[in-house]
Amino acid sequence: MGQIFKPGTKLSSTVCKAQIMVLRAPAQELSIFCGGAPMQIGDPVELGEINADLSGGTLVGKRYTDADESMEFLCTRGGEGTLQVAGFEIDIKAAKKLPSSD
Repeated sequence: MGQIFKPGTKLSSTVCKAQIMVLRAPAQELSIFCGGAPMQIGDPVELGEINADLSGGTLVGKRYTDADESMEFLCTRGGEGTLQVAGFEIDIKAAKKLPSSD
């Protein structure tokens, strides 16, 4: 019961203040969650209860991606919820190592 997301789409958490923007996503239906609840386009009408097991938080300005980097999201407003796609946690994107300039 997912949705196909295009780059530039803004999603808001329904359990905390977190907001993300889609930077890259595969052309398939995705279910994106924050704090154990589905995220929605636009601002939520009312906030629900956050799942205590999924309250690791999101950090503003950080990019979040899956293990094979097929999708990427930018956190535009931080919150208490942990981001998940299709039931799998997604983490902060690691910085790429640059070659030494010796």
